[in-house]
Amino acid sequence: MKVEDWTARFQGTAALPRDVRDRLQRSAQTVRYAAGKSVFGPSNIPDSLMFLVDGTIRVSQTSENGRDIVLYRVEAGESCVLTTACMLAEEAYNAEGIAETDVTAIILPRASFDQLVSEEPAFRSFVFAAYSRRLIDLLRVVDDVAFGRIDVRLAERLLGLARDDQDIATTHQQLASELGTAREVISRVLQDFAKRGLISQTRGHVTLKDRAGLRAIAQG
Repeated sequence: MKVEDWTARFQGTAALPRDVRDRLQRSAQTVRYAAGKSVFGPSNIPDSLMFLVDGTIRVSQTSENGRDIVLYRVEAGESCVLTTACMLAEEAYNAEGIAETDVTAIILPRASFDQLVSEEPAFRSFVFAAYSRRLIDLLRVVDDVAFGRIDVRLAERLLGLARDDQDIATTHQQLASELGTAREVISRVLQDFAKRGLISQTRGHVTLKDRAGLRAIAQG
């Protein structure tokens, strides 16, 4: 089942002339992934551009020693810049994308992508603006891992993961992957947060007790 006029949901495609958008509609396909399923991985060489209509994809990389780090997330209304980069370079993914929720996406075949990039300035600007934003995000990840205080980063990530909820379904290992550090480090900082009354913990869950206190830590 196709998503009705998905081109209106993305800044770069919504700015295109109507006839170009109609051509996109005809050439693109709709794909769906259940939460927890792999969307792409190191064994795949992408041959299409992905636009995320609904859901969230977590993009992470695993080091040789088995440690995971979350690079970024693709949210609804965004395209996956790693797919773009690997498709342009004709190389396999060097990271894995997992559906964090149920996902609905549009995939645009390589031939249509190449034609639009060469012919339509609005689409080309959309692609490279998204690429630039994500590159800046990745540089922030590198800076945080290399230089950031782990208590500041963890407080910030807990607030981000919780959003408007109090309870987060997560493990110490998952949080370590989010922040590119060891599980033991996360466990130690969470224990400190719990002693200070900022959070409480049960197996597989962290509950925020003092958002203001966590926010103060996150602000450094």
